[in-house]
Amino acid sequence: MASGKDSDRTLGYMTRKDTEVKLPRPTRVKNKTPAPVQITAEQILREARERQEAEIRPPKQKITDSTELSDYRLRRRKEFEDQIRRARWNIQVWMKYAQWEESQKDYARARSVWERAIEGDYRNHTLWLKYAEFEMKNKFVNSARNVWDRAVTLLPRVDQLWYKYIHMEEILGNIAGARQIFERWMQWSPDQQGWLSFVKFELRYNEIERARSIYERFVLCHPKVSAFIRFAKFEMKGGEVARARHVYERATEKLAEDEEAETLFVAFAEFEERCKEPERARFIYKFALDHIPKGRAEDLYKKFVAFEKQYGDKEGIEDAIVGKRRFQYEDEVRKNPLNYDSWFDYVRLEETVGNKDRIREIYERAIANIPPAQEKRYWQRYIYLWINYALYEEIETEDVERTRDVYRECLKLIPHSKFSFAKIWLLVAQFEIRQLNLAGARQILGNAIGKAPKDKIFKKYIEIELQLGNIDRCRKLYERYLEWSPENCYAWSKYAELERSLAETERARAIFELAISQPALDMPELLWKAYIDFEIAEGELERTRALYERLLDRTKHYKVWVSFAKFEASAAEQEEDEEEEDQEETDAIERKKECIRRARAIFERANSYYKDSAPELKEERATLLEDWLNMETNFGKLGDVSVVQSKLPKKLKKRKPITREDGSTEYEEYIDYLYPEESQTTNLKILEAAYKWKKQKLATSEEYD
Repeated sequence: MASGKDSDRTLGYMTRKDTEVKLPRPTRVKNKTPAPVQITAEQILREARERQEAEIRPPKQKITDSTELSDYRLRRRKEFEDQIRRARWNIQVWMKYAQWEESQKDYARARSVWERAIEGDYRNHTLWLKYAEFEMKNKFVNSARNVWDRAVTLLPRVDQLWYKYIHMEEILGNIAGARQIFERWMQWSPDQQGWLSFVKFELRYNEIERARSIYERFVLCHPKVSAFIRFAKFEMKGGEVARARHVYERATEKLAEDEEAETLFVAFAEFEERCKEPERARFIYKFALDHIPKGRAEDLYKKFVAFEKQYGDKEGIEDAIVGKRRFQYEDEVRKNPLNYDSWFDYVRLEETVGNKDRIREIYERAIANIPPAQEKRYWQRYIYLWINYALYEEIETEDVERTRDVYRECLKLIPHSKFSFAKIWLLVAQFEIRQLNLAGARQILGNAIGKAPKDKIFKKYIEIELQLGNIDRCRKLYERYLEWSPENCYAWSKYAELERSLAETERARAIFELAISQPALDMPELLWKAYIDFEIAEGELERTRALYERLLDRTKHYKVWVSFAKFEASAAEQEEDEEEEDQEETDAIERKKECIRRARAIFERANSYYKDSAPELKEERATLLEDWLNMETNFGKLGDVSVVQSKLPKKLKKRKPITREDGSTEYEEYIDYLYPEESQTTNLKILEAAYKWKKQKLATSEEYD
């Protein structure tokens, strides 16, 4: 006999030890070399599945007499009661208990279990549903009615209980009872679905008048657009056109200001279309467009356009489309008149229509919205309204005087003392040139230079005069330009370039000299480069060398040194061009060597400067030496690479600590350069430190002795 600890009633006469699955002891793998035939994981799983033993289940019990049956029932009830005692809140336990009692055909006990469950949690509608289903399944109709009646009394807001109750009565053929239950439900004012279910119930039994009265109560309980539309569709389905129209009219009176009024008007208009009343439908659409805010009338506009395409003429269709977009733009500019993009779109729409008076009216309304602050960023979009207005008057209407008036008013409006727009001045001048009014264009550009001088205005004015061949005017304009902006290297370079193009070499040189003597320049490197290129082009090598020396007095940038050296290296080629063709080859080689010597001397000067005066500029010095090495390589046989290689530094990767914002420290790698003279100094420092350490150690040992 097995002990109580090992035995289990569900296992019969077997113990838990007998039912345990004994797994083989895992074998230890000694040879771990790969097998000649490999096997996949899928094969392993398939073989494991095939060799798996059948699951051991406890044997089924067969009850042979009433005593065993009583014991079995007693044991099961005790188990259920224990489970309920432990978890009274668990509905599943109650339901299983009641269903088990039902399976034993003990309906009284099952009913008792359901009652106890409901007593504990009567708000749980699932319990009521299962309880009533139990009664109906076993054909206890009156008991089921009693359960449903109690359920809907306690939980009147649970629609499912009402639906199930009515469904049961309807299946039983108790139509009057089902109607009475619906009436009880309607007293609680349910949602729309409940009312519609009542209507469908009446329509199933062909009670049209009852359904109509229910709809009347429905729209009183739920005065919404969807309710009235359903009511009207019901009347329309029954062929009652007048009644349906009356419903729509009532809805329009009550809900014209509702948020869903658009849906109502669309449905009303479509109803009139189906009734072959296009004029009524058109009136409804126009009435809706006048009363509904434009932001909520998008679908209405689409429907109206489609309606006009179907029933209207060409003008009506175009008016509908343009009117729709016009309403949108009017709404946008009314909400924010300073939104110039909306004005642009509005004007573009009117230009497609082609009504000149309307277009001018929109332009006038748009330019009347002056930006609130006199800051250029607020005027940048606004000024294009004036530009588009003037271009429209010039190109489309071809009204020259009106175009001139638009430009004049625009120039008056802009506060030139604070900011100005070169684009406007240039557009006005170009307009006058197109009208063959050269004096007017010059006057406008002169006013622009006087009131609001800008680079664009000077450049365009000079370009115009240069195209006309007025050199003296160009010189005067350049002088004004440089008086206004003496630091502008572009202006100096262009002025000198003009004089050079006129073969005025001395004037160009004087302009360059005056330019480099200015105390402040915006891009001096470009000016010096232009001056040096000018002297090289003129073949003045000594002047070019002097310029380089003057530039080196101002800056010691490595690019200047490299450029100077490259110039000296290429000086031989320029001298060769000036010599006669029968010059001996040996003399050319000597000149080349002299140029190389000069270039090498410049690199030596640069290296000495970085070595002695600016030792911290290691990277610039390394770049300089690399350029020197490349130049020596390009010299071929005349070059000497060893001169540079002995000076080249070693590249070292180093790390330096960087402190973050949160206080933590991290290390960053960087490239350092170690030059030959620095490596000797480092070795001497190491020897000196070793000597000091040895001397200190000897002194310490003497003290102990």
